[in-house]
Amino acid sequence: MIDNSSDNSTAGLPSHLKNERDFLRSFIALLEKEQQALLVQDSEQLLTLADAKNQSVNKLAELSNIRRRHMNLDAAKLDTATWIQKNAPSCLGMWDEVRELAARAHHLNQTNGEVIQLKLRSNQQALTVLLGASQSAAGLYGRDGQPSLPITGRTLGNG
Repeated sequence: MIDNSSDNSTAGLPSHLKNERDFLRSFIALLEKEQQALLVQDSEQLLTLADAKNQSVNKLAELSNIRRRHMNLDAAKLDTATWIQKNAPSCLGMWDEVRELAARAHHLNQTNGEVIQLKLRSNQQALTVLLGASQSAAGLYGRDGQPSLPITGRTLGNG
């Protein structure tokens, strides 16, 4: 008897992997736009991109979950590459491309996160300097609005 249980799951696999690959390419383009916006400090574009990025991440997770269910990976207790090699070897090239694109997206996302952290630290340092300066300046005037500079040394005429 021939086991056709994987036939149903392999029939749509090339199309699904192509969709996942194409979506990863557009996600990478989005991450590259985010990186450019970070470098030129375009906060308005970053807000727009953040929303698009969240939607894309959700869509990628959905595509991954559909693929896993389609391949019945949990029941097969195999990873995706092993399952494809065993059940749909003609899709190995496309799967490798999906994995490479996912690794590139991960790297870009990490780099963007590091740029954000650097900018946050720089902003925090600037705020600390400004707060220190404003606290020093706060003692320059009294409640009556008159200068209240600390007097050091001797007063004029006392000598």
